[in-house]
Amino acid sequence: MDKLIERDHAARTSLTAAPALAVQFFLIPLTVVGITVLVYLGFRSLVTDARTSQSYLDEIRYGGADRQWPAAYELSRLMDDPEVRGDRTLGPALVKAFEESKDSDPRVRRYLALAIGRLTPPLSSEAIAVLLKSLEDPERRWNPDWFSRLNGWSDIDINEAHISTIWALGSSGDPGVVARLEPLYNSADAGIRKIVVYALGALPGDAQLVTLRTALQDSAADVRWNAAVALARHGRADGVPVLRQMLDRAYVEQVVKRDVRQDSDQDPIAEVMIGGLRAIASLKDPAFKVPDENLSRQDRSMKVRQAALEALKEIG
Repeated sequence: MDKLIERDHAARTSLTAAPALAVQFFLIPLTVVGITVLVYLGFRSLVTDARTSQSYLDEIRYGGADRQWPAAYELSRLMDDPEVRGDRTLGPALVKAFEESKDSDPRVRRYLALAIGRLTPPLSSEAIAVLLKSLEDPERRWNPDWFSRLNGWSDIDINEAHISTIWALGSSGDPGVVARLEPLYNSADAGIRKIVVYALGALPGDAQLVTLRTALQDSAADVRWNAAVALARHGRADGVPVLRQMLDRAYVEQVVKRDVRQDSDQDPIAEVMIGGLRAIASLKDPAFKVPDENLSRQDRSMKVRQAALEALKEIG
């Protein structure tokens, strides 16, 4: 009888303990997970920016000085989205904001120019006119003065705004801007010459070929490289000797002093070589077949090897 009582007590104890075990090993962890998910979603909703292009434009035009250029930067990034670029009302609004920003922080103008340049070409005549107008008086606008220093604007910011405007004109698809860009190649600033050569290469037509051939002899390697690539894009082989230099890793390593960043995917030496490979691929010159094959097997950069293989396919 005692044993029966003990078994009955044990059964009752196990039945009583079962819900406690379920709470301990199932419900409590589930609750913790649920709370964690809710906290995560809450923080994500705070940091996720689902703002539209129009909201960024409003902040650029009407926001405080400390909020305008970050909004312009985010808007330029938003232009990577084809749906955003497809908004037909966005182009005129960007042009208006760019025109209104002529006396404001040059960083606003820089990122707005990038945004305009990412619109689907060809750009409207209004956009091109506003961009060209911003180049009319560079001495007053692009050199730092007491007002820009007072606002914390550096000559680098101003110069970058100028470069972005030239880039946007190069992306316009309008050969009519060639005549306005070519005189800028006479700049003493190698950065300006480099972007002018790039823009001329991106524009259709042959009017710029003389300037591009001249740039093959530029004192700055970046400018010579851009000129060779630009000529190749136009189906011209004048830059072949420069393209050969771009495929010579030893030569490029002597010229490019920027190291590969281990914390990013950037490799400036590989970028130069890949640019040269893509240029010779567009030329389809069989004389490059052997150096291409060597790079595809031996170069230390897997990106360069892949680009060499793709160039070989184009050369045939």
